[in-house]
Order: sequence, then structure tokens, then C-alpha cells
Amino acid sequence: MQKRIKSFVKNEIVLVISALLAAVSMAAVPPDRHYAGYIHWSTLSTLMCLMLVMTGLRELGIFRYFGRQLLKKRSHARSVVLVLVSLCFLFSPFITNDVALITFVPFTIFVLEYAGLRKYMIPVLSLQTIAAHMGSMISPVGNPHNIYLFGLMNEHSGTGAVEFIFMMLPYFVLAGILLVIFTFLFTIENESIIQRPYSKEIKFSGKDTSLIMMYAALFVVSLLPVFGFFRYYYALASVLAAILVFDRKTVKQTDYSLLFTFMFLFILVGNLGRIQALDDALTSIVSGNELMVSVAASQIISNAPASILLSGFTDEYFLLALGTDLGGLGTLIASMANLISFKKYTEVKNSSPLRYILGFTLINLLFLVPMLIAAGLLTS
Repeated sequence: MQKRIKSFVKNEIVLVISALLAAVSMAAVPPDRHYAGYIHWSTLSTLMCLMLVMTGLRELGIFRYFGRQLLKKRSHARSVVLVLVSLCFLFSPFITNDVALITFVPFTIFVLEYAGLRKYMIPVLSLQTIAAHMGSMISPVGNPHNIYLFGLMNEHSGTGAVEFIFMMLPYFVLAGILLVIFTFLFTIENESIIQRPYSKEIKFSGKDTSLIMMYAALFVVSLLPVFGFFRYYYALASVLAAILVFDRKTVKQTDYSLLFTFMFLFILVGNLGRIQALDDALTSIVSGNELMVSVAASQIISNAPASILLSGFTDEYFLLALGTDLGGLGTLIASMANLISFKKYTEVKNSSPLRYILGFTLINLLFLVPMLIAAGLLTS
């Protein structure tokens, strides 16, 4: 039992810390009728819908299928790496940064080893992780904190999904250009691969095809509340009902720890806002410094918790979204998504965790600097 508890704490450290902090805040502000107002139910509902849909699609192998198709005719290292990085960048706005990395990092590790490109593993995994962050930033549902902060933007100033996309577009384009430049810097021109990965066709059964079509429809349903077509609880009910009837195993395969982490953080922030001295102090620190504070806070407590914590002390939600999106770059703990890539890398035979951490941090910081300069110029 003790071993299981230690394993749970190790694997869900952010969840455990958020639960402890929420409990401490509850001692200062005992539970009352105001607690129900802390929880941003639309965020949790949209997040749960997307988690269920993406788990179903991932288990069916549809994302790996697209990746294999794109790699079939690649014969040089640079083109292979460019495709692998692009997969995370282009898919993450739709499937979220976490799912993009869970799907494509193991796929990438296999491809690099199979094609004799193992020497590129650390820079490629680092660039894939950056690509997942930078790709997801353009979408209101590209990552958990965007879902939350976009919801606040919509409530506070009526910002729509299309407007949000255009606000993030310059940073998305710049990130895409930088990813291409970094890919060229880290690969050798015209270096041939040992053997072409994934030459065989993948075929889906009739049942798989039906499920893929169902999940594609449920993905659209999950997005409809974001675009203001109907209320979030209708989407949640529809997604749950369809999955329970046609693919029940997905409910068990989905990881719900992020939902509980968000709930605990909502309680923490709600209670902090009711302690006047703390509220005044944090507001004075955050107000007018949203971009840099959110980037800095993300390096220490991870960007999703930072977004919820800081949102209680400013109404400049776009700057928080931009700051926490960029804040995912940097340290290994700047985003929970970063740990996905790291964990998968450590499972590789003869891996070097220290080399990965050093290489990952260096590449991230080199990428973060021009992105921050651009953000400072465009938001000043």
C-alpha cells in the first residue's frame, strides 16, 4: 500500500501539491456557499470532452496513421525531422499539446532508431515539445490553460474564438518560422537515413472507421460551446452518452488527474481572493506585469497552475494566456507536457537523462528569447 502511495505521489505530484494547497486555504477560509462559484464548470466540461475524444482517437491509432503516411517517402534526415516536428505543431491546436506529445513522441523515438538517426533524439524531442506548445497556443482549446483563460476572456470582454485565434496568429507564425530554422540548424543537409520508416499500409476495420467518424463528430460537438452555439453541459452529456454506448473502454482509459488538479486550484485561488491582504499584495505584483510574471511563474509551478493562480489578480487574460503559453518553454517543470517527453525519453535504452535536461533547457531558452522579445514589442 505504501509503495502504491509513493508511486501515485511521484506520478501525480502537481495534483498532490494542488490538493494540499487547497486544503491549507480551506483552513483559512472555511467552506461555505461561495465555494460553488469558485469552479469554472465550462472549462472543466470542455476539457473533459476533449480528453475523452482524444483518448478514443489516440487508442484507435489515427494520429500515428497520419504520421506514417507523411513519412512514407522521406529519405533524408532533415525532411524526416521536419515532418516529426511539424506533426506536433500542426496537430496540437486540434488535439491539445499533451495528446500530441503522448502520441508522437513514442512514434518519433521508434522512427529515429529505425532510420539510424538516434543522435538527433534529444534535439528532436525538444523541438517537438516546443512545437506542441507553440502550435497549441493559437487555439482556444489547444491546451488546458487556454480553455480556461479564453473562457474568462469571453465572459469579461466578449472575445470570440475567431478573435482569439487572430490575436495569437503573429506568435504562431513566428514560432513556425523559428521551428524550421532550428530544424535546419540541428540537422545535416542531405544526410540519408538507413531505411525508410513505415513503408507498409495501415488499414482500419469497419468498426474502427465507424468509431473514428463518431469521435470526429464528437470533437465538433465539444467545440460548439467554445464558439457559442450551445451550453457546455449539452456537449458534455452528448459526448458521455455516445462514448458510454459505443466505446465504453475509453472512459476507463482517460486520465482525469488534470480535472481534479484544476478543481483544487480553483478552490485555492478563490480562497486567496477572499484574504484581503494577500489579494492586495498579489494584485500589485501581477497588475501591469502579466506577461513576465506569468512566464516566470510557469518556470516554477508549471503553466497551467500559473494561469489559474494569476487569473485571480488581474483581468488582462490575453496577456496571461500569452505568458503561460510562452512560459511552457524553459525548464522541464514549466509545463506538465514537458514531463511527457522526458518520461518517454528515459524509457529508451541507454538514455542519458542529464544530457536530455541540459539539451532541452538550452534549446528551450534559445527559442524563448526571440518569442519573448516579439511578445514584448507586440503588446507594448
